[in-house]
Amino acid sequence: MTDTETETFETIRYTADVVALTPGGDVLLIERGWAPHEGAWALPGGHCDVGETSRTAAARELAEETGVHVAADDLRQIGVFDQPGRDPRGRYVTVAYAAIVPADTPIVAGDDARNARWWPLNQLPKHLAFDHAEILRAATAS
Repeated sequence: MTDTETETFETIRYTADVVALTPGGDVLLIERGWAPHEGAWALPGGHCDVGETSRTAAARELAEETGVHVAADDLRQIGVFDQPGRDPRGRYVTVAYAAIVPADTPIVAGDDARNARWWPLNQLPKHLAFDHAEILRAATAS
């Protein structure tokens, strides 16, 4: 780097999301209770805490937002989603995981979720927050 060049660093936030599915093909979504995308449906997820792996964060966020408890080791990684602009608050990189849970698993909206409910994969809301439709497609691809 020369004296006339300036190096710019981008702040990147690290998150985890969960695609919780029943064997019959329902997916668990939360209604966001805060901006951005307040009122939109989204996958459960959120920020990784200091010293926490994305897998552990995914299990924690799923429990906090929906009351569904899954062991972190039972989560299957779907992929990393890091497209610039995927979140209007800035640069967010998420690691997405999938979990299969029994169809009769009770749910309770909590933490940042206004509501939580099971949705049939063939009757999803028209718009999901962020790039969660893309994550859901990756999780359910054959």
